[in-house]
Amino acid sequence: MKTGHEPAKLDRKLVALRVAADNAEGRLDDSELNALLALLTRAGERLGLGVDLTVVALAGATGSGKSSLFNGLVGADLAEVGVRRPTTSSARACVWGSADGSPLLDWLQVPHRHHVNDAALDGLVLLDLPDHDSTELEHRVEVDRLIELVDLFVWVVDPQKYADAALHDGYLRPLATHAPVSLMVLNQVDLLSPEERRRCLSDLARLVEADGMKKLPVVATSARTGEGLDELRSAIHDRVEQRRAVTDRLSADAHQMGLRLSRFCGGDPGKGIDRGERRDLTTALADAAGVHVVTEAVAKSHRRDAALATGWPVTRWLRKLRPDPLKRLHLGPQAAGPTSLRAAGAVERAQVESSIRHVTKRETADLPDPWPTAAHDRVARHTGAILGELDAAVSRTEIGGGDRPLWWRVAGAIQLLLIVAAVVGFLWLALLFGLEWLQIPKPPTPDVADRIPVPTLLLVGGLLAGFVLGAVFALFARVGAARRRRRAYKRLFEEVDGVAAERVIRPLEQELQAYRDFCEAVAQAQAQ
Repeated sequence: MKTGHEPAKLDRKLVALRVAADNAEGRLDDSELNALLALLTRAGERLGLGVDLTVVALAGATGSGKSSLFNGLVGADLAEVGVRRPTTSSARACVWGSADGSPLLDWLQVPHRHHVNDAALDGLVLLDLPDHDSTELEHRVEVDRLIELVDLFVWVVDPQKYADAALHDGYLRPLATHAPVSLMVLNQVDLLSPEERRRCLSDLARLVEADGMKKLPVVATSARTGEGLDELRSAIHDRVEQRRAVTDRLSADAHQMGLRLSRFCGGDPGKGIDRGERRDLTTALADAAGVHVVTEAVAKSHRRDAALATGWPVTRWLRKLRPDPLKRLHLGPQAAGPTSLRAAGAVERAQVESSIRHVTKRETADLPDPWPTAAHDRVARHTGAILGELDAAVSRTEIGGGDRPLWWRVAGAIQLLLIVAAVVGFLWLALLFGLEWLQIPKPPTPDVADRIPVPTLLLVGGLLAGFVLGAVFALFARVGAARRRRRAYKRLFEEVDGVAAERVIRPLEQELQAYRDFCEAVAQAQAQ
């Protein structure tokens, strides 16, 4: 990672993390989201205090001599130094230069303050932290709190405890991305021989590199003799003079957060729902909405109306006794309000949930947790609303009625003529029977082919022809009913498809886009 970060780069990282936070809300665990929001809040507050002052923290274990180093850098005995350990119970601060530093120290919540009118280190705010391995819990809590806030770390170790796991596992390894804002100090080197010093410095550099902090500067000092203090003071001076420690620290925080969040990325969200998947989804929702029941009612209603218009008049009245299938469902041209389809129950709900689960699982199969679960929950939590909208879609769709076919009128007229002929034939025969019963001479009765009397032909022919034509017209009506059923299914399918698009496909695509935006933002936060 580069040691210098321009403010514009930091701004881009923070904007990216804000985008990541917006897309993580309601999807990632609260712990992850809270850590991200805390970083953004902390960054805003720190930048609001300006970058002219650089907060440098001396951090170390009990007995490492960091308080003695603090006094040596300050040139006065400000920090308590004693045999009994731990000595430092709360952080102490010293501010160099003309700046007061009170707003910054108030934000840091450091009560013990000292001011040095020394322009050589103008802008330095040096903190002496409590021991990070203190037996007192409040000391360790204070260290961890300030480690989150300071701009530059100076890790002070001694020859006896430089390999302590509390330092390497608890701080250096988790802060591996913060090497550009870190210094390592091996104190008490006056207690070592030249060979021991060389070996100790080499081993410390190896351990630090193993922690992930490559090329981390290591300064050898002795607070007792003053050895190395000028070198340490110079190293701190260089960092303070550049006025980049604030942005470098926050940029490292952003990079670290990007690494932390990157485990939620890495899968391919796919290219979206294709036409086949959408048709399968709509078909499943159509089944749950009872579309097949409705289209069957459309066909039956068409056949009923056709029978009333073209059927055999002798039995046509029986059709009137049967209710219109569409009206029974509260469907049709004059229908209003919800349908009377069977209320959606466990079976229909299971159908909808199963279709949603299938689509979301297919589209999020390659995504890491928690994105598949978040996508499914986003869509499935509105299952009840989906079922209600499906019923509304069926209710508002024009599926039946309309102008009657012209052939129905022609067929009805033919049936009327045939029934009139049958009635005429019946009355004619009745008249002949009455004349014969009264022994009144009958007029001559015409016949057809010298065999079939015309009255008999009218009666039998009218009834038989009406019956046969009624059966033929019923076949025609079935063809028309099938055509109307297909047309109704197409219209209903389009309405259901609209519900699928609004309630399933669009929310799912929004979740996939949120994943893409989140991962793109996380990548930007890690950019060098």
